[in-house]
Amino acid sequence: MPENPPNADELLPSLLDQFWDTFPPTWNHIRVNIRALAARQFDLTVEQFHVLRLIRKGITSASELAEVKQISRPAVTQAVDGLAERGLVVRRTDAQDRRRAQLELTPAGEALLDTIFQHNRAWMAEKLAGLSAEEMRAVIQGLTVLHQVFNSSSQSDDMKPPATGGHPK
Repeated sequence: MPENPPNADELLPSLLDQFWDTFPPTWNHIRVNIRALAARQFDLTVEQFHVLRLIRKGITSASELAEVKQISRPAVTQAVDGLAERGLVVRRTDAQDRRRAQLELTPAGEALLDTIFQHNRAWMAEKLAGLSAEEMRAVIQGLTVLHQVFNSSSQSDDMKPPATGGHPK
C-alpha cells in the first residue's frame, strides 16, 4: 500500500528549514551584487548608496538618516557632502525650519539608482535564465504564496511572540 503524502503539519519543519537555508543567503547575494555594482562601476561607498536609497524612500533629513542607519550625524554629512559634490543630491532649506535642510535626489541621482537596479535586475535575470518554464512557474507560485502569507497578517499579529520554529536554526 502506498504511503500517504505528508500533511501540512509534517511539512512545516522542512519548509522552515528550507526558508532559512534559502532566503537569507539569496538576499545576501543580491545585496552584495548591488553594493559591488555601486562601488565598482559608479564609485559609491556603501554609505553613499544607502543614503541615496533612503532619500528616494522619503527619508530626507540628515538626522533621520543617521537614526535609520544607526550611524553618527557627521558620517551622514560626509556621505551627503560627497553625493552633493557629484550632483546626485541637493540640500533645500526647510520652509518651516530654516535651520533644517531637506535632502532631495537630483535627476542624476535618480538615474544612477535606476541604472544600478537595472544592472542588478539583469544580473538576477542571468542567474534565473537557466530555469525551465516549469521551474519558473513554480518559483513564481511559491513567491506569490509567501507574499500573500506575510502581507496578509495584521500589524498586531506581527507583534506577537513567534510560535516555536519561527527563528533561524
